[in-house]
Amino acid sequence: MAGKYDLDVTTLGQLLEDPEARAIIVDVVPELPDHPMLAMVKGMPANTVLAMAASQFPADKAALLKERISAL
Repeated sequence: MAGKYDLDVTTLGQLLEDPEARAIIVDVVPELPDHPMLAMVKGMPANTVLAMAASQFPADKAALLKERISAL
């Protein structure tokens, strides 16, 4: 069964508005909700943001974030 979110279309902003998803994001990437670039990427699909941040965001953390969000 597919999860609640498709990270190819669900925006980062939508995830941050969901208390369960936000808790996962804060657990895996605690600095994200206060990041100065957040306003610029909130309207983008989550996977797009992860791809853009790949050089600054470890692949293992990205995989964990995707896994946990997909389990919702």
